[in-house]
Amino acid sequence: IQGMVSWNFHKFKTMKHLLLLLLCVFLVNSEDFDDYDGESHLDARGHRPLDKKREELPSLRPAPPPLSGGGYRARPGKVATSKAKVERKAPDAGGCLHADPDLGVLCPTGCQLQETLVKQERSVKNSVNELHNNMDSVHQTSTSTFQHMYLLKEIWQKRQKQMKDNENVINEYSVELEKHRLYIEETVNNNIPMNFRVLRSILENLRSKIQKLETDVLAQMEYCRTPCTISCNVPVVSGKECEDIIRKGGETSEMYLIQPDSSVTPYRVYCDMNTDNGGSFAYYNYLIAPNEGRYKTNEKDRGFRHSFQSADGKKYCGLPGEYWLGNDKISQLTRMGPTELLIEMEDWKGDKAKAHYGGFTVQNEANKYQLSVNKYKGMAGNALMDGASQLMGENRTMTIHNGMFFSTYDRDNDGWLTADPKKQCSKEDGGGWWYNRCHAANPNGRYYWGGQYSWDMAKHGTDDGVVWMNWKGSWYSMKKMSMKIRPFFPQQ
Repeated sequence: IQGMVSWNFHKFKTMKHLLLLLLCVFLVNSEDFDDYDGESHLDARGHRPLDKKREELPSLRPAPPPLSGGGYRARPGKVATSKAKVERKAPDAGGCLHADPDLGVLCPTGCQLQETLVKQERSVKNSVNELHNNMDSVHQTSTSTFQHMYLLKEIWQKRQKQMKDNENVINEYSVELEKHRLYIEETVNNNIPMNFRVLRSILENLRSKIQKLETDVLAQMEYCRTPCTISCNVPVVSGKECEDIIRKGGETSEMYLIQPDSSVTPYRVYCDMNTDNGGSFAYYNYLIAPNEGRYKTNEKDRGFRHSFQSADGKKYCGLPGEYWLGNDKISQLTRMGPTELLIEMEDWKGDKAKAHYGGFTVQNEANKYQLSVNKYKGMAGNALMDGASQLMGENRTMTIHNGMFFSTYDRDNDGWLTADPKKQCSKEDGGGWWYNRCHAANPNGRYYWGGQYSWDMAKHGTDDGVVWMNWKGSWYSMKKMSMKIRPFFPQQ
């Protein structure tokens, strides 16, 4: 661009010199006499135009009379000449003669220049016309050059701005790349080795557990080489309930036959003769295996309405496994007289807690096995009467179980009033229970090995474990939980 500007500058300088030469030619031509020009000229104007808006019309002035009287004398006659005067011819020096021959020849310089210029006028005019054409061409070229220069300047400015933007983008990418490089370097140098160490320790732990399992399997195989024979001796002592049996002499904790009413067929229950200073509790619920809430009230007459026991529990004569006495039997036992309830729970560390209710009644099937409890004491928290201690206001009220009806998969009696049939506490929380909307306690929930679980592990994303919120919160499933009842009697 600078080279183009310099070239145009020299070109304009040359044009300037040509214009000065042309001006000189016109000035010389304008000084020519009319005698040589041969062109007619208009007469000079005598008046001066009148501006009526600014000037007044001139008025005529009175003129004095012309002079009168004598003038010149009469002209004398011509004197005859004796001899004609010889005209003296001035030497021609190549110039012009003066009007008076006696004065000689004028300076020849101006006349010679005029004559020369007149002779060269045609060629000069041609040169001038050619210069005009050249000037027009130069003007067009300079205009086009200026436009190109302006366009190039705009392009250059855009390129400069684009270069700046590109530099900023490059700097940003450089900073991001440096961050990623540092992150990758830190990951490679620190995180990956640490993860390898953690994985190695996990693998070692798994290896040790596998070895222990192999040892246990070998021991069990050795133990089971001979057929297992189980014969459960039914104690001779029986009664209306466990309290009646202990008063008749039954002292060991085992399975007994009870018959609360003569119209009812006797059935077996596990009586605890050791808890609470030898108090007799009938096992109401005991969990040592997962309960998936698979029992319904109409499932082959083996739902919560009637007693059931897990397959593992039937193989032993002592403590039952997953066991439910049955709502009909529980209702009958609790309506025979004042009844108390003891709920025992144990976490996966071996810590234990209790919730004792001095009053406990379950209504009959016509009243949907409605729950009534009072007189709480213990360290687990009053979840049945007060609701979840972590909640406040109406949210807490929704978790109170006292006064609720018993709900199962096919009997939606909970306090969750909704038109959507899918919104059912028993389905979402994994079992049958006195649900409100929905629970603070869920003893019949799903069993999670290890205790801790999260919403993404749950079937419906809810806290559906074996939960007692007032002790361990919503996302901790107990290892064991049992519910025992006995007739209330004053302690000595």
